[in-house]
Amino acid sequence: MTDLPAGLGPERKEPRPAVFIDRDGTLNHDSGYLYKFEDFRWIEGVPEALSRLKAAGLALAVVTNQSGVARGIYSLADVRLIHERIDQDLRARQGMALDGWYFCPHHPDRGQCQCRKPAPGLLLAAAADLGLDIARSYMVGDKSLDVQAGLAAGVRLAILVLTGYGPQARKNLPEGTMVADSFPQAAELILSDFSAGQP
Repeated sequence: MTDLPAGLGPERKEPRPAVFIDRDGTLNHDSGYLYKFEDFRWIEGVPEALSRLKAAGLALAVVTNQSGVARGIYSLADVRLIHERIDQDLRARQGMALDGWYFCPHHPDRGQCQCRKPAPGLLLAAAADLGLDIARSYMVGDKSLDVQAGLAAGVRLAILVLTGYGPQARKNLPEGTMVADSFPQAAELILSDFSAGQP
């Protein structure tokens, strides 16, 4: 499922690099089946880190599993509403919003889909919609399935953050995965790598 701000889409001719970002446990504290903005809490420093990445020219796309929809805990409308509210909050804090929200609403135990991470479907959909260059892009998340989805899609670099489920996931990571204490630290790693690769 995709949610794009108005005016964004595949019109860009030059594919651009992006940061694909998990939501719960990476951007915000994971309270379990989060769907009310009133329960949403940024991890410290995340809004500022997002702003720095955007200012550097990187697109920002959230890719998140939201099985709470299939479980009947909340609706598709609830997911879209909290994402709208998060963007509104980012605009108020940093004068920017994310480029797109992509989520899988399916149940993990009811058949296979191509969008639930660790499958790469959400990243591939974002790349097609937003005109992204996956080979020059990054994936950041707090679970091994986030890293696996990024690598399956072909990102340049996958980073596990040690917030949320990160400490447990660190024990079983694909080779070559980088580790950061939090999303702001991951953003600094990305910015350093990205600037080094510019002509």
